[in-house]
Amino acid sequence: MSDRKSKIDDDEALSFHRYPEPGKIALRATKPMATQRDLSLAYSPGVAAPVRAIAENEDAVYDYTSKGNFVAVISNGTAILGLGDLGAMASKPVMEGKAVLFKRFADVDAMDIEVEENDPEAFIECVRRFGRTFGGINLEDIKGPDCFIIEEKLREYLDIPVFHDDQHGTAIISVAGIINACELTGRNLEDLKVVVNGAGAAGIAVLELLKAMGVRGQNAILCDSKGVIYKGREGGMNQWKSAHAADTQARTLEEALDGADCFIGLSVKGAVDKKMVKSMAADPIIFAMANPDPEITPEEVREARSDAIMATGRSDYPNQVNNVLGFPYIFRGALDVRARTINEEMKIAAARALAALAREDVPDEVAAAYHGARPTFGRDYIIPAPFDPRLISYVPPFVAQAAIDSGVARKPISDMAGYKAALARRLDPTAAILQSIQDEVRSRPKKTIVFAEGEEPSVIRAAFAFQNQELGEAILIGREETTKANMRLVGVPEDAIRIVNARLSDRNADYADWLHKRLQRRGYLKRDVQRLVNNDRNVFAACMVAGGQADGMVTGTTRNYAQALSDVQLALDPRAGERVMGMSLVLSQGRTLFIADTNVTEFPAADALADMACEAAAAARRFGVEPRVAMLSYSTFGNPAGDRAEKIQDAVRLLDARSVDFEYEGEMNADVALDPDHRRIYPFSRLSGPANILIMPAIHSASISTKLLRAAGGATVLGPMLLGLEKPVQIARLGAGVSDLLTLAVLAAHDLSAEAAAEEAAARRQAGSE
Repeated sequence: MSDRKSKIDDDEALSFHRYPEPGKIALRATKPMATQRDLSLAYSPGVAAPVRAIAENEDAVYDYTSKGNFVAVISNGTAILGLGDLGAMASKPVMEGKAVLFKRFADVDAMDIEVEENDPEAFIECVRRFGRTFGGINLEDIKGPDCFIIEEKLREYLDIPVFHDDQHGTAIISVAGIINACELTGRNLEDLKVVVNGAGAAGIAVLELLKAMGVRGQNAILCDSKGVIYKGREGGMNQWKSAHAADTQARTLEEALDGADCFIGLSVKGAVDKKMVKSMAADPIIFAMANPDPEITPEEVREARSDAIMATGRSDYPNQVNNVLGFPYIFRGALDVRARTINEEMKIAAARALAALAREDVPDEVAAAYHGARPTFGRDYIIPAPFDPRLISYVPPFVAQAAIDSGVARKPISDMAGYKAALARRLDPTAAILQSIQDEVRSRPKKTIVFAEGEEPSVIRAAFAFQNQELGEAILIGREETTKANMRLVGVPEDAIRIVNARLSDRNADYADWLHKRLQRRGYLKRDVQRLVNNDRNVFAACMVAGGQADGMVTGTTRNYAQALSDVQLALDPRAGERVMGMSLVLSQGRTLFIADTNVTEFPAADALADMACEAAAAARRFGVEPRVAMLSYSTFGNPAGDRAEKIQDAVRLLDARSVDFEYEGEMNADVALDPDHRRIYPFSRLSGPANILIMPAIHSASISTKLLRAAGGATVLGPMLLGLEKPVQIARLGAGVSDLLTLAVLAAHDLSAEAAAEEAAARRQAGSE
């Protein structure tokens, strides 16, 4: 298997970090700043009141400032990602990345701080002086053994969580997997014979956590590059290694592994060979986590024996040990109880929570990432998937409860069930869903997507990313010379993507004949059709899709939506029983909404609205969302009455007659539809919760609402996504960027049609019955 991480192009990465603005993080105001009164409350004289309150009671700083949700990600750049000591400033992209992960996965605000100081004592003093500004500190990419000294001292000086993720994050995720591996092999931690290779920060942390959870000292051997760390050894030792010196006759890693139950590698590629694996006990547990290449590959382990349980640090093998499963949720739980530290009890709780989550049935979002089959707890699934949307509501409560029970919480949580519900609402799952869709597309037979505007630099980059990320095959429609020149301009190899010149294609005549037969009774002459095939790339690309030379199509970045759709419909019809429509996915204030029709039918009749509701519901299910449809109007259940509301009422009656398998209601105002408590006033409503699909009464209301949400409401809008054509086509907005085009290509490869959704639902039911 290939390592997709290694396929990230340097130019693409530099462009990602530089545009549209440098870096990956920014600050935003959490209070209104629109009026003079707002400014007076935010600064002088309004700040005087919280200043006095905090002066009287320092813990009130959590009530009146952002401290309680603010983490500092701190490094001196002495051990960057395996790149080594490149300095504090060179570590900044990594620390910004860590801050982004905090926000993305646990809604924790994080600020990166790079300290230009390599002396541990001076570094400690620097952080000590500003550390309490934050609710917690995440230490990162600091070389050993300095990292041990720095973390230990800062934990003494500061009454906030201080956590070196390179140590404890890796330890927690690894131990979670080992708990489950022991479960599968009938072992107890107390009896587990463990060999850890790599006596750096992570290796020692893993061993310490395992011992804290019951692994006996006499059953644990730590190795470094010089061999076994045994009692009495003198060379290459320090106090942290000495603490784990074993009473053993083994002197090499090979000798230590003889009869061992578990190998944990945090060292270097090739440290373990097949002979060593064969010497281990039955059902060996092998965690080879050296990056980018493990100590031994899963393929090599399988060649040696068939009974091993294997984990690595890589995303292209099962059981990835990924720190993003840990630190966001550990800090989330610690911050929410205002913990004074992250102690051993909290780490153990996090490891047990992750292990328990892996044993539960997985949601559709995770199932999509596992080759279309729903993964179940077993040898290839002992660690949760990083994009499991349940992590945010599952892990932090364990951590928070451990903090409460161990006495380090300033603010205990009395209603843990309510806390879990609040966590589940805190993050929008759409990004996770999109990642799962990518994984599903990647795992299935590769689809070919044709990019109609293939000469455009942004389109070339998107097509290259689509192909380079193993999402499918890409075809660029364009003139070879111009397209290749622009490929060179953006740093894409000229032979990386197939280019088709519409005018010179050997299928040109066939497409013209076929299209003329299709359009000859609609006023098109043969020469008109030939001109379209020669010169209109949308028409040519649509012919490719219709003829089966491509599976889907992306266009729109150089032509308005209506014109692009008109071009495509010359060659493609609506899918049988479906209606062509646009649907936008909106992420706003923790809410995920689907809005339709945003782009096609100007004034839909009642039957069209009913069709849209059905198609939108099917598409939402392909995103892993159980649909609750609201048919929107200016009125709510007949108040006020009016002719325009009758159309919506008729659409609801049509849905009643169809006996659809999703919740729907209407006619209703948007504020009623989105109110989770609307049944208090309207107890007869058929919606069990707030609507997540909004069917608009006309295209102008749909378009205005999505654009208003994006421009004034700060919402993220994906789409509009095109539904209802017989083959998958996605049309981008004018001037769309690389990420938007890539997303639409993935959606085209995934196919959001109702037919595809029905096929997947049937497959899920079949899998469930088996």
